[in-house]
Amino acid sequence: MSEAIVAPPPAKPRTDYTWSGFLAAAFVTVGLMGLFATFAAPLPLQRAILREATLDAAQVAAHAPDPAAALAALGDRLDESGDALIRPGGGVWPDLDARIAAERIAMRARMTTDGQALATRLRWLICVVTLMGAAFGVAILAAGRRG
Repeated sequence: MSEAIVAPPPAKPRTDYTWSGFLAAAFVTVGLMGLFATFAAPLPLQRAILREATLDAAQVAAHAPDPAAALAALGDRLDESGDALIRPGGGVWPDLDARIAAERIAMRARMTTDGQALATRLRWLICVVTLMGAAFGVAILAAGRRG
């Protein structure tokens, strides 16, 4: 009798995790980019709101019995606004209300500039991370072809 030649069962295809790794890396990259942006993006607005509240307090301090001491108590909260409101030798300017109004305008301009600079930096960060993700994807694909 002749024995029938039976073909061996087909070999299981080798599992290739390259595309899974690439997909995971793509989602992680986008997720991290969003995470970084959520921390950085609101900073100029938060600073502007805090400075606005400080200038409100300076407005109240301007009409206090001792405006120089009340402004000095605001101290570091005034930051660069303090240079416009407090005299170099101490004391207050006679036109303090007008100076506070002018400082509000100047502060808003500074915060707008800060916001625009932050937006530019975030755009560059997104570009760099995107290029790094693309290079990583190319490296994964190249490694998958070799293996």
